[in-house]
Amino acid sequence: MTKQMIIAIGRQFGSGGHYVAEKIAEDLGISYYDRRILEEIAKEHNVQTEYLEKYDEKRENVVLSRRVNGHTNSIGEILAEMQFSLLKKKAASGESFVIVGRCAEEIFRGDERLISAFILADREDRIQHIAKQHSLSRSKAWSLIRREDNARERYHNQYAQFKWGDPEGYDLCINCTRLGIDGTAAMLETYIKERTGAAKS
Repeated sequence: MTKQMIIAIGRQFGSGGHYVAEKIAEDLGISYYDRRILEEIAKEHNVQTEYLEKYDEKRENVVLSRRVNGHTNSIGEILAEMQFSLLKKKAASGESFVIVGRCAEEIFRGDERLISAFILADREDRIQHIAKQHSLSRSKAWSLIRREDNARERYHNQYAQFKWGDPEGYDLCINCTRLGIDGTAAMLETYIKERTGAAKS
């Protein structure tokens, strides 16, 4: 594809959104960013990626953070701003990419290059997936899912004009349980090709 695309994928924890995004990037032959964004920032600032992961897509306690003359002492906010800036630079360079989370659908809102989707899944599928992935009981898996979803929602709502998972904030909202990873990715790719005109070429 020659037309530049910025494909933003929001997702519930355990929904398979990460795998869907990875599959789309692979099939379309474009860059994929998730943890790799953190790796680039960590390398640039000579810090461990694992350190940044503790603050990634998490909203810190506002009581413990301060903002003076537009500057903040919140590591989470600083990291978020770094990621937003890096994504804007990549977009400005003409690069096409798939980005998971990071409020990308808000950062590029109104940009004709943006295609956004939110991936969800049935509760039972999410529980089974997370329980298996993390070797947890069903109850502990569900507790982890709720905790991670809450963290993503708080983070997103801190920076976005619309609420996390709100259908009005995305081009598409898809339940991955219905079609599976490959089927969901294929459906999104069809939509992407229609939007970019690639289906007609």
